[in-house]
Parts: sequence; structure tokens; C-alpha cells
Amino acid sequence: MLPVDPVTLSTGLLLTGGGARAAYQVGVLQAIADIRKSAGALGQPNPFPVITGTSAGAINAAALACGADDFDGAVRRIVDVWKNFHTDQVYRADSLYPLGIKVRWMRLLRMGWWISRWRRTKPRSLLDNAPLHAMLTQLVPLQRLPSLVRKGHLQALAVSTSSYSSGEHVTFFQGDERLTPWIRSGRVSVRQDITHAHLLASSAIPFVFPASALHINGQDEYFGDGSMRQSAPLAPAIHLGASRILVVGAGRTRDPRAETFLPTARSYPSLAQIAGHALTSIFLDSLTVDIERVRRINQTLSLVPPEARKASALRDVQLLVIAPSQRIDVIAARHADALPPAVRALLGGFGDLPPSPTDFKGATLASYLLFESSFTAELMALGYADAKKQHGEICSFFGWTDGRAPQPLTETTQHPRIDRRRDPLRLR
Repeated sequence: MLPVDPVTLSTGLLLTGGGARAAYQVGVLQAIADIRKSAGALGQPNPFPVITGTSAGAINAAALACGADDFDGAVRRIVDVWKNFHTDQVYRADSLYPLGIKVRWMRLLRMGWWISRWRRTKPRSLLDNAPLHAMLTQLVPLQRLPSLVRKGHLQALAVSTSSYSSGEHVTFFQGDERLTPWIRSGRVSVRQDITHAHLLASSAIPFVFPASALHINGQDEYFGDGSMRQSAPLAPAIHLGASRILVVGAGRTRDPRAETFLPTARSYPSLAQIAGHALTSIFLDSLTVDIERVRRINQTLSLVPPEARKASALRDVQLLVIAPSQRIDVIAARHADALPPAVRALLGGFGDLPPSPTDFKGATLASYLLFESSFTAELMALGYADAKKQHGEICSFFGWTDGRAPQPLTETTQHPRIDRRRDPLRLR
């Protein structure tokens, strides 16, 4: 559907952003590994030669790419990290640092930014994500990438960022030497060895985490979360040679108007609600629009005569989208009390966090920062269940044999009358 330099057409993986919500992706990957095993496809190469990611999805993408020669082993390592997650692995959550930052922010809001410049106390972010860098050095051995590309286990890894300096959306990629950079309006690509600084930049949620400096075009620029100004999330995978893409979202992709209103929807929004709404717009909206665009172009191409299509550089791109079947903010409301007390106090300055599982005010904002195992484990379980429900679609997407044994015809399957009180699926 987009022009691309001729390289081996491959299967791509797109992991989107969303902070702690990226735990959902890990559950999906775990399910795919199990489906792959049941289909008898373990002897096949890495199922995702092209891997792209944004924000927290960039970290998962890089970790998976670094284990491209052992897909199942890479998935197991990522699962082990996310199921044992604690906030202090991502950002400082001690009782002094966040509270000190909160005092500074409140003071700046009251006294004005000119005083902050004069006193040189302007904070760079709400939270310090220095612990994340230490974790990345263990989880993501980026030094393996050149060898994996050279041996054919990986075609490309791409990490998307947003430049505060130039205002452009920049995708950094590393991979096959035949791949060439692309330029579009407001977005460019740069061939560069991916480093942990790129991952920190891509996952630097605006206002929450500090920007990262990266060297580009002969100078340093400051970059933040790649979900900002990302008008075409699917484009990097397509440019890097993917003819079919598995998209794993971090939020529901169906029409939000069909959602049930939350209990607090009619009350005046707190600053926490507004911040959560803004982050959701950054992380989710562009993906939904781009998926619709690709499907529309695919449909248009199907109407073009084969002879005319051969004369065009455009091509059809197969998509498989796996997205949460439940509202993640509702899940976050049940786990908000797992946030460290100091972080709860910090965010409390911007509106109350949910004091109970039935109060959703501020839950969306909390869902991006809840790097705690109780929350991430539930999201992983949801991702696993959602992917397993698409077992047949996943096998068809990869060309795998559906390894599920046919269900024997029983009295229950012959007759529609089922005792729902004993049916374990009745509430799903």
C-alpha cells in the first residue's frame, strides 16, 4: 500500500505505546508462542523478521528483536520481567523524590515560570526514570543486533520517537543493508544503531519522564515519546518490507462512542482525568485511524486491474489486529492502590486517584504508571486470553496448521440447552 524498496517481503510486528499498558502485549506474545508450538512450527525461523515499536512497545520490540534467534526464549524472558514488575524498576518512587518534585511543580504553578528560570529550579519531568536504564542493560542486549541481522534472523528493528527540537516524528531503524531511509511530511527515518538511549527517548511519556538527547544530522536533539505526532504508526513496518503486520494495541480500537460511560463521566473532569484523556489521545487515536486507512487502501487496490497494479509501487498489506477486549482504565481502577504512596500523593495534586474499584476518576492516568505486578499480571492474562480467542486467525495469518484437536460431538454440543450456572464461560 506504500512504496518500498525491494527487500524480502516479510511478516512485521507493531507494538504500540502506553506505559504500563504494554504488559498486554506480553500476554499476546506469550499466546502466540504457545499457538506456534501447538501448530508444530517451532522449527521455523523467527515469526517476525520486521519488528517495530513505540514508547513502552519499543522496549518490548527491542527485547524481542535481541532474541530473534530464539523467539520462545525471548518471550519467556520478557514475560518473566513483566510478571514480576515493580515501580522502582522504572522510576524512582521513594518517599522524598516525587514529593519534592510535587512541591516544586506546585510552587512553579503559583509563582510563574519566570521565577523558576531566575532560580534555576525548573523541573525536567514529574518522575525520574533513571532505574529504567539499568533494567534495559539487562533485558535488552542490543549488541546482538548486528549479528542477528547478518545471520538472517532479523530483517529490521525500528524505534519511533518525537523530536522536541525539530518538531518532527523520527523513526530510527537498524537492519538489512538494502533498506533505505524514507521521508514524508512531518516524519522522517534515520538508519542508526539502536541504543538504550533510543529506547528511553521513545518511552519518555510527555511531562512524566525526561526527554533524551540523541545525535542526529551532526547535532544533538532532544526526543520524547514516539507516540506524539505519530500520524502513521504502521508506516515503518511497511517501509521496512512487511507485507503482513500483526498489530498489538494498548487500548480498545472499536468506536469509543459505543463504550459505556464511566460513572464519573458527567462530573467536571479533574486534571488527572484531563491528563489521562490527553495521553489516550496520544497513544491510541492515530493507530485506529491508520488501521482504517490501510484497510481502505487495500479495498481500493482490490478494485484496480492486475495489469495496472503491476505498474504501481503500491501493494496490499495484510493486517491482524489484537487489542484489549476490556477497558484498561477499569482494570487500573482495581489496582490503583498498588501505586507507591509517594506517587499517589504526587498524582493526587492533579486530581484524586480512584479511592475504590468503583471510582474511575484518574484511573486512565494511573494505568500508564502502574508498573506493579498485580496490574501487569492481569493485563498479561487479558492479552493471552484475547490472542487465544483469535487462535484460528493467528494460524491463518502465519500459514500455520491449526493444532487444536477437533471437539468430539457430545450430548452438550448436540443440544443447545446448557446449564449456564455451571458454564465457566458464561460471564465472558
